[in-house]
Amino acid sequence: MKKLAVADRSLCKNCLSCELACSQAFYKTYGDSTTCIKIDTKKDNSILVKVCNQCGLCAKKCPTGAITQNAKGVYMINKKLCTGCLTCVDVCPKNVMAKVEERPVPSKCISCGICVDACPMGILEIQEA
Repeated sequence: MKKLAVADRSLCKNCLSCELACSQAFYKTYGDSTTCIKIDTKKDNSILVKVCNQCGLCAKKCPTGAITQNAKGVYMINKKLCTGCLTCVDVCPKNVMAKVEERPVPSKCISCGICVDACPMGILEIQEA
């Protein structure tokens, strides 16, 4: 299975380069709703890096079957089958699915590695199991 992973969360500097790269690549703009990786600050001021672990809950809950797993284990959204009901966005345990009002279909991490290349601390990696 191919998935995005965080090697060492403690090294994250909250620079948001990963979020920016993801947003720019897929939406040509940056905003909290346009990135499939999220950097948050916990109550204790530590950094939380949230990434899709390809758990498949979005696919299980999709009422139209628009989300399926490819040969590499990555869950992909079929834009032709998606009705934009946003059930997948609502059930994502990591809250890392992107949805902007102007587009009828949400986006999810496809383990492309753009954020990995953008991270100056080198804490992100694409794993193949």
